[in-house]
Amino acid sequence: MPTARPHAGPVVAAVSAGGALGALARHAIATAWPHRPDAFPWATWTVNVSGCLLIGVLMALVTHRWPDRRLIRPFLGVGLLGGYTTFSTSVVDVQQAVAHGAPLIALGYLGATVGGALLAVWLGAAVTESALGARR
Repeated sequence: MPTARPHAGPVVAAVSAGGALGALARHAIATAWPHRPDAFPWATWTVNVSGCLLIGVLMALVTHRWPDRRLIRPFLGVGLLGGYTTFSTSVVDVQQAVAHGAPLIALGYLGATVGGALLAVWLGAAVTESALGARR
């Protein structure tokens, strides 16, 4: 006999609410810290790297402290931090920099985004796991 699956409504609501809050936070940062198309987009880079750091923290917490809390990951991870980070905008920023005659800015930004995001998620998870006394 198949087991009943939980209703998806609460998960969809959690993702939606978190996504709205994350997107509002990202928009506020981008509005407060604009950049020219041929300049390094610090706001987008900061949002993406800080979001990845927080994703690393969250995943360590969900794994080691809150494994049974069904809506934490959808609300905070998929919703809030998914709405907050904006890797699609980083691609547009790279295209804009190249189109406005700044290919070195574009290349540096691309490398800093990928490298910074990977380092940040690893660091967030590692520091949080260490603080929790968790083993990998």
